[in-house]
Amino acid sequence: MSQHAANAAGPTPSGGPRPHQPTARGGGWVTGGVVFAGVLMLCSGILAVLQGIAAIAKDDVYTRIGAYVYKLNLTGWGTVHIIIGALVLVTGIGLLKDMAWARFAGLFLAALSLIAQFLFLPYAPVWSVIMMAIDVFVIWALASRQEAAS
Repeated sequence: MSQHAANAAGPTPSGGPRPHQPTARGGGWVTGGVVFAGVLMLCSGILAVLQGIAAIAKDDVYTRIGAYVYKLNLTGWGTVHIIIGALVLVTGIGLLKDMAWARFAGLFLAALSLIAQFLFLPYAPVWSVIMMAIDVFVIWALASRQEAAS
């Protein structure tokens, strides 16, 4: 029997508690990344709802920069951002509560938000690129997490 296997079965040979073992869900970076992804989803959901309200309320808040293939009026974009933002907000809360459904919903919604922000580039290019980077991090953090073996 190896020393590692004996160490995992009980206390250390000196009688003290065994050192902290990494969890089955991944190391500290991944677990911390999932919590951070939940907080980012919570914040980006709120910001997307506010972005959508601004797009619906006043058409002069956003102006199109150049011609773009994908055209949708600002009321349509406002509705899209409000719906996606509300779903991202609820999913972020679910991630922070460590609910099983939230991880998969978060992956899907972060990908959907990434696409929506790409299509919104002509209206808010810098903000859209920042949100796309956040969505990529959220996707990475949620995809890196490993579930515990049964």
